[in-house]
Amino acid sequence: MKELERYYQILELKPGATLEEVNQAYKDLVFVWHPDRIPRENLRLQKKAQQKIQDINEAREKLRSHKSKDRKHSYSQSREYKAYSSSKKPYSSSRKNYSSSSQSSSQRTYPSPPNPKAEAYKDDLSGKNFSQANLCNKDLSGRNLSYANLSGANLSDTFMHKAVLRGADLSEATMLRANLLLADLREANLRSANLIGADLSGADLRGADLTGARIRSGNRLMVKLIGAKLSGAIMPDGRVYS
Repeated sequence: MKELERYYQILELKPGATLEEVNQAYKDLVFVWHPDRIPRENLRLQKKAQQKIQDINEAREKLRSHKSKDRKHSYSQSREYKAYSSSKKPYSSSRKNYSSSSQSSSQRTYPSPPNPKAEAYKDDLSGKNFSQANLCNKDLSGRNLSYANLSGANLSDTFMHKAVLRGADLSEATMLRANLLLADLREANLRSANLIGADLSGADLRGADLTGARIRSGNRLMVKLIGAKLSGAIMPDGRVYS
């Protein structure tokens, strides 16, 4: 429990904060402590920022995992209670009623327990069609969206930390300020996507097509690409990064 309290403290939250509050606190702190916002020549602050980001990432992942387990536990208890309640029969002194309600154990049916694999499947959105969908400010972190159709979708302020978007169609998608830290975007179609303010630090963009993508305001680069893998990517100006 003390460890959980420490994670809440790292995110500057009170114990028991909701998952939505955890996600928002994470976004706020990553914005404040991202190393790209610290002058590179200030090695002391750069080192501090990197440690902060590491702690913030760990805190969010641990709290998210903890809350996911709590939800599954509550769901399981609810199912068990409903099963118990529905199996209770009103007492009757009538022999006829007793006989008609009696069943052998082999005839009784019981609700199936929750399937962990079915719960996990919710994270698999590969190949799904989200064309023109409004996914603004959604939390898609860690989701498998490989080869999904997200063309023209609104992904502004969407949280996609470590999301798998390999081969996904993101052409003409609006991704203003989207958080794509460590996302897998290999061979993704990002043609004419609006990436202004997006954070692609550590993302894998090898073989991705960014032809015509908006990444600048005037002469100023407005996309964070610290540590991004760009080998073989087609850049907005059409040249292949090597």
